Amino acid sequence: MKKSISLFIGIMLLTGCQTKTNLLTTESKSDLKFSRLALSWDEGIPLGNGTVGALVWQRDSMLRLSLDRTDLWDLRSIDSLSGPNYKYTWVQSQVAKKDYLPVQKKFDWPYDQLPAPSKIPGAALEFPVASLGDSAAVRLYLNNALCKVSWPNGTILKTFVHATKPVGWFVFENLPTGIHPMMVIPRYKGENVSSTDPVTGQDLRRLGYEQGTVNADEHSIVYHQKGDGDFYYNVAVTWKKEGNRLSGTWSVTSSMENNNAIDEAKEALSRGFEKDYNDHMRFWKNYWAQSSISIPDSVLQRQYDNEMYKFGSATRETSSPISLQAVWTADNGKLPPWKGDYHHDLNTQLSYWPTYTGNHLAEGLGYINTLWNQQNIYRAYTEQYFEKGGLAIPGVCTLTGEPMAGWIQYSLSPTVSAWLAQHFYLHYKYSMDSQFLQEKAYPFVKNVATFLEQITIMKNGKRTLEISSSPEIFDNSLQAWFKTITNYDLSLITFAFKAASELASEMNLPEESAHWKELQNQMPELDLDTDGSLTFANGFPYNESHRHFSHAMAIHPLGLINWNNGEKSQKIIKSTLDRMEKIGPEWWCGYSYSWFGNMKARMKDGNGAAKYLRLFAECFCLPNTFHVNGDQTKSGKSNFQYRPFTLEGNFAFAAGIQEMLLQSFDGVVRIFPAIPSDWKNVSFNKLRTIGAFLISAEIKNGKLNKVSVISEKGGNLKIQLPGSDEIKEYMMKPGEIRDII
Repeated sequence: MKKSISLFIGIMLLTGCQTKTNLLTTESKSDLKFSRLALSWDEGIPLGNGTVGALVWQRDSMLRLSLDRTDLWDLRSIDSLSGPNYKYTWVQSQVAKKDYLPVQKKFDWPYDQLPAPSKIPGAALEFPVASLGDSAAVRLYLNNALCKVSWPNGTILKTFVHATKPVGWFVFENLPTGIHPMMVIPRYKGENVSSTDPVTGQDLRRLGYEQGTVNADEHSIVYHQKGDGDFYYNVAVTWKKEGNRLSGTWSVTSSMENNNAIDEAKEALSRGFEKDYNDHMRFWKNYWAQSSISIPDSVLQRQYDNEMYKFGSATRETSSPISLQAVWTADNGKLPPWKGDYHHDLNTQLSYWPTYTGNHLAEGLGYINTLWNQQNIYRAYTEQYFEKGGLAIPGVCTLTGEPMAGWIQYSLSPTVSAWLAQHFYLHYKYSMDSQFLQEKAYPFVKNVATFLEQITIMKNGKRTLEISSSPEIFDNSLQAWFKTITNYDLSLITFAFKAASELASEMNLPEESAHWKELQNQMPELDLDTDGSLTFANGFPYNESHRHFSHAMAIHPLGLINWNNGEKSQKIIKSTLDRMEKIGPEWWCGYSYSWFGNMKARMKDGNGAAKYLRLFAECFCLPNTFHVNGDQTKSGKSNFQYRPFTLEGNFAFAAGIQEMLLQSFDGVVRIFPAIPSDWKNVSFNKLRTIGAFLISAEIKNGKLNKVSVISEKGGNLKIQLPGSDEIKEYMMKPGEIRDII
């Protein structure tokens, strides 16, 4: 996408004053292009801005825009998450007694059986298009975040979600018939309630809402839906007809904000399509200018560009974090898969992996700011459930941070907060923002480390846990609680103490740094099998296929075992990955392939990284590039062949491509550390490293042609070029630009 982005940035945005829209669009080879509209919601064209979103598709003979908003939630509490047995110590006692059914009834069953708390859908707009004929062309312009649909009779639809306002636009041109939008609202009331499966999605009617009201006049429709308690949301559309052109705007608002959907829609319509498009493009021009890549594998290039487009559509500095489906909740009469919640056992974490090297730190702040702002809720949970100080975070939670339970080995895990704390650590290391370090990064990491100090115990001279787990090994059974500490828990606790020590040192707090270092040294060594591979826990080798690589956290993303540290580390990494490949991907899902591609890149296996990332793109994604967990080719890549849509695999894929091109996780910037042997022409522009360096580099005809550096904060740059073992050092000033080659 590099060439098209460069061209796009260099062109002034031109608009016309005629009735016909005259909007500049810039094509990319990675644009989604189809000969007709998708016939299911999960294959629709995705549009979004981190707060509201839309999917463009066709249901029967109707063009459909499925509308969504991140804060549409049923937040009713779960009764079982209370009472005298809502205690970690009670769970420990039940595990000790081997009487685990009461725990499952209290924590697991409500998640499966109750419809709420849950993300809920918005509504949809439909347009009768049967008279226009089958759609001849559908295109998503990635550079412009705009979808264009063209029919054989000359009718054209242009639609986009405004990059910074909670509104969307649609404009039909050359429209020969009296088409206008119709509001289709979710069915919340009725008999014959169907599915109760949280994976495929529970029936919306199980929520028990009274059906919302719809009010319409000649040029607008407003839908008002009351949810649980005082919550409500509104969906509005307004439009105008000028000759053969139909222009309209829509908005979705909720009682969690002080705006009104019909006011937002009318204000947008009064501003005009061209003005809003120009404002919209200011964001997207800047977004695409942040970084770009060019690689010779067209499958990987197309998937990467679409992932970074979806990332820009799913998160903002001020938005809620990326949930399982972000702004694209299921439009099928059901709740979204896994209730569309916040899964912190890997889903949210993987979703933000491309933030750092991708040079999109601002977009990552939506995640970090939410975690920071919800600390009081987390503290109450920590004190009530764990009866400790410091900070623990529910592994599965609502929009507002309240626990949702489920399989409590991970949904109420004592160590998940360490993985979340890594994002505070990474944001600081990649930005070198000293104010962020002092005000947020170290305080958050310190609070997490404080809790982990209190929850761990000393046994035989080493720090451990009374009971331990490794998501999602042995699912939610009694066996899923290990008597010895798992490599998953061990890696996370070790990382938290290590990060706390490092950040305290940078804050010039030597006593605190020494304290965390001492705790780090009290952690045992990672457990290895006889072949040198990482196990789940002592006595539990990796001997069966599993989707969650929890045992290998120390390799990636935590980087505690580093390929660059020599033969011992390399043997552990190679043995672990070889074992995983030998056991096979029988029970992997899509994100497993993305994660494995990242790990292959960390061991500098470019061919292996490209292989697994390509398998992800070709086998686990729908035509619109949505990751749907199961193997859609049914070619043996996984026994999972279902299609619940979640986003973490998509964004972990993007991070895997970045890992192939640039690594700096250990403080040394490595240029093209893991590219395939046949990539003779490859480049990237302004990828970010630890230390706040922006790197651009190019290999042309197999030869390293360019390496340039922008230093945002100054400091000592350690850099290793491809094909060399030498690490060169350059002392750079803040704002300095230097051509290494």
